[in-house]
Amino acid sequence: MEPGTWMDALGSDDGLLMLVWILPVILFVFYGQRIQLQITSGEIRKSIKELDRLRAGARSELLEYVRERAGGGREAALDRHISGFAIQPVGIDPAGLVGKMRRVLRSREDAARLSVASTGMRGAEAERAQTMLEAASALRAAYMAVNHMFLTAKKHRNYPLILPLQMALPSVMEEARALRDGVGAFRRGQPVGDGIGPLVLARMMRGLEKTEPAPQTAMARTEMDGRRVILLKALGPGPTVGRLDEAAEAALQGGVDAVVTVDAALRYEGQESGIVEEGFGVAMGGSGAERFSIEEAAAKAGVPVLAVVVRQSVREAVTLMTRQIAESAEETGERARQAVLRSAGPGKTVLVVGVGNTSGVAQ
Repeated sequence: MEPGTWMDALGSDDGLLMLVWILPVILFVFYGQRIQLQITSGEIRKSIKELDRLRAGARSELLEYVRERAGGGREAALDRHISGFAIQPVGIDPAGLVGKMRRVLRSREDAARLSVASTGMRGAEAERAQTMLEAASALRAAYMAVNHMFLTAKKHRNYPLILPLQMALPSVMEEARALRDGVGAFRRGQPVGDGIGPLVLARMMRGLEKTEPAPQTAMARTEMDGRRVILLKALGPGPTVGRLDEAAEAALQGGVDAVVTVDAALRYEGQESGIVEEGFGVAMGGSGAERFSIEEAAAKAGVPVLAVVVRQSVREAVTLMTRQIAESAEETGERARQAVLRSAGPGKTVLVVGVGNTSGVAQ
């Protein structure tokens, strides 16, 4: 191209077309990360505002519930627990880590119980308030963590720093919305999807004499086609999960030939809710400390561990139990019975554990 021809080309249609292609490339080379950060920031900011509303809504519903049943002036004690935290034990030497973790969780649980007890509430009402308190605390923790990560990325104008948050946020928001919706069910004492395990065990325990081998935990004994069966679940109808690990450990030390756990399980995308499936291992969510204790006791006893689960979504697990999940209780009970017969022969002892929240589930 001869001198002067370049400038002439810019004035032509071909030159304008060249600018249309080149300018965006230059723009994205130098400012692409900043542009992407601004776009992503807008989406995350909306989610943070929603998280803040969910957090505030859960707290307001908790305080309203307490005022209705115990009067006002209790905000400070409850807010102290909502803003509290639990420090994970040091894991440099993993020996004994689970026991330390369980002690921390028990301490937090006891503190929540004392905070609610200071309002004067007792029984199922106190258990509902305690569950709502833990939900409000979890929502606050989620809001604080997401907001911190977002503001840190904005402060340093670091787009790669915001990528993990962008990827994790859909799951965080799904769980937060489910937890907020679940507060209403706990307040009204309604059964939730996670209560399918206790519901199945409550049917098996109907008419049997019950004992309390561990705090907030019910146990009954029966026979099933020549097998001695120990039934274990959290006490109801308050929203508790009991201390199944302590009760199960004691039962295993007393002589058990097999363990069957019944619980809710997260369904796969595209899978229908309420489907009953069978597998192996201890079906139990949470921190993992309780599950570890049962697994350790079963391993020492050398007994098989079977699981029967009902598939459901995160939202269904903590909100009012749907018809599909409720109707699966009969099939789940039959599957659990068959698991008992398969796992041990006549004259043997089988421990059946109904894992989950007992909100709205009678003893």
